[in-house]
Amino acid sequence: MVTNDGAAPRPGEGDGAASPAAEGNAASGHERFLADAAARGVNVEVAERGRARSLEEAAANLGIEPREIVKSLVVKRPDGSFVFALVPGDRQISWPKLRALLGVNRLSLPPADVALAATGYERGTITPLGSTTPWPVWADESISGRISLGAGAHGLSAFVDAGELFAALGATIGDISEPV
Repeated sequence: MVTNDGAAPRPGEGDGAASPAAEGNAASGHERFLADAAARGVNVEVAERGRARSLEEAAANLGIEPREIVKSLVVKRPDGSFVFALVPGDRQISWPKLRALLGVNRLSLPPADVALAATGYERGTITPLGSTTPWPVWADESISGRISLGAGAHGLSAFVDAGELFAALGATIGDISEPV
C-alpha cells in the first residue's frame, strides 16, 4: 500500500486536514461541496443526472460505465470515529482488507442518521469534499482517471480527476475493494 506521497501510512492514518468549507454548516451540501473543492484547488464539473434508483441508472444518466462512479462510503470505526472509503461503482468494500489496513477488528456502515451527523450529508449525497467533519479518506487503488462522485445533493454528480482529488484530500490509497 502506498499513500499519495509514496510513504507507507500507519494503520488508521489519514490527512485529517480540516475541510475549509466545513465550518459553514448552514450552507447546503452542494454549496459546501463546491466551496471545499475550490478551497482545495480541485477542478470539478457538476452534472445534473436526475434522481436515480440505482448506481447503474445513475451511470446510464451520466453516459458512463458504473465503474467510473466512485461510491463515497462513511465507515464507523470501533472507537466511534469514521473514515471515508472510496470504492468504484462496480466493486464493494472488502471488509477484511479494510480492517487489516486500519488495524481494527470491526467496522460498520452506520445508520443513515449517524452518517448524516458524521458528514452533514444524507445517504446518496455523501462525499469527502465539504464534509462537516474532515474524516480520513481511504481510496481503492483501482480508481484512476476521470471519475464521477456525489456532489453533495440528490440528482447531482461531479466529474473530477481521481489523482487530483486524492492529493487534495490527503487520501491513503490501498487495496480496499473486491468484485460485487
